[in-house]
Amino acid sequence: MANPLKQLAGETALYGLSTILARIINFFFVPIYTRLLTTESYGVVTEFMAYIAVLQVILVMGLETGCFRFANKEGVDSRRVYSNALASVTAVGAAFLAVMIAFAGPIAGALGYAGYEAVVMYVGGILFLDSVTAILFAKLRQEHKALKFAVIKTIKILTETGANLLLFFWFPGFCERRPGNFLTAFISPTPDFSYVIFAILVSCVVCTLVFIPDLVRFSFRFDRKLLGKMLAYSLPLMVAALPGIVNDFLDRILFRFLDTGAEAWRSSLGIFQAAVKLSVIMNLFIQMFRFAAEPFFFQRARDRGSKELYAAVLEFFTAFCGLIFLGVILYIDILSLILGRDFRSGIGVVPIMLLSYMLLGMLFNVSMWYKLSEKTRMAIWITLAGLLVTTVVNVVFMPRFSYWAAAFGHLASYLVMFVISAVLGQKYYPIPYKWGRILAYFGLMAVFYAAAVLVGSRFFPEPGIHWGQICINTVLLGAYLAICFVMLRPRYREISKY
Repeated sequence: MANPLKQLAGETALYGLSTILARIINFFFVPIYTRLLTTESYGVVTEFMAYIAVLQVILVMGLETGCFRFANKEGVDSRRVYSNALASVTAVGAAFLAVMIAFAGPIAGALGYAGYEAVVMYVGGILFLDSVTAILFAKLRQEHKALKFAVIKTIKILTETGANLLLFFWFPGFCERRPGNFLTAFISPTPDFSYVIFAILVSCVVCTLVFIPDLVRFSFRFDRKLLGKMLAYSLPLMVAALPGIVNDFLDRILFRFLDTGAEAWRSSLGIFQAAVKLSVIMNLFIQMFRFAAEPFFFQRARDRGSKELYAAVLEFFTAFCGLIFLGVILYIDILSLILGRDFRSGIGVVPIMLLSYMLLGMLFNVSMWYKLSEKTRMAIWITLAGLLVTTVVNVVFMPRFSYWAAAFGHLASYLVMFVISAVLGQKYYPIPYKWGRILAYFGLMAVFYAAAVLVGSRFFPEPGIHWGQICINTVLLGAYLAICFVMLRPRYREISKY
């Protein structure tokens, strides 16, 4: 039997093909957005994306994970599972879209974006189509069709990329040559935040069209009793995920009310989001890992030595996240050039956000206990604790420290949730994590980061890019990698027997 870590790593890589492409392209668009959009307009994009992220969790109703759980149960027809999930999500999403279209004017006015009613409708369309395709993507993950998953995701990404390029680099000139053309009824003739939203909508439409052959072959078998069981399992996960996603994006929403520069809150939000984009590599790996790991954990739950395997996964995950952290921080002077000049003032929050995302990924690992033991309601209290921490930190400190409060709010919240989940997990679903070794990786990160800072302040005190510093940092990164290899090699051999 193949090493289970190899299977997980292989699927993570396949899922990561599309995810990496999306993040790389997103990375390429950061210099475009931060040079063609004002800090204020980029802040508006960030605000709308926060609303989309929160509402998407509600509309999917936790049925992605619910499908994994019930499709793996003995005696349950997986086709019936996905049929019930797809029908439910489609009905809820269609009702939501109808509401967004009917009340687009009042919603736009309440947000202070009168005249952008179309953008509200576009958001409704994005959420409807994304919620439907979320179930279809979950089915591909369940069937281990990682390559097909990656291909369709790539089509969606390339469509969004093409739409962005056309809008930013062709459409304004076209409008100058042909003022009053019919397209201006749907999109602004000059670059603004609506371009980014409209490009996402176009990609969602194309993605749904690509899934039409799957939908045609889909066997719709409604089972009211099964759906009731699925919702009983999934809705607590949705309720738990909701505070979690609100926790992730609450700071973006609170900028409107609490930021130090009351009139310039959109600009502060835009600067913060641009800095967060430099932390995207850590978030990218976590998303790749999650796509492969969730079905992997469920399918290995009944295997001999599954808990030892889960413990090893967390150790490997932590070590690799440490490599990403150092890889970004040690080359931050170069990476900061990605941002437009007006956006670079927020670069200091990057280390904080990298650590925050690292803890978030570790939280995903240690929180599998309540999914595997079907104690999903416990997740609600864990995430509510995190949300409480985020709220307190931002409400107390954002009026004084702006986006610094947002960054430390993430760090404090994820740390609290991680500790609570780890403690409860040891009580209800004990997994033999090697906490001493995990802390050792954090110690290594701190040592090499401190060494880079000390060398830089001693020999390269002037601001700017110094190639001598870059060479030293590269050596430090290589040393971290070598030490991790030595530490992890025996663990890899040990886990190969499971």
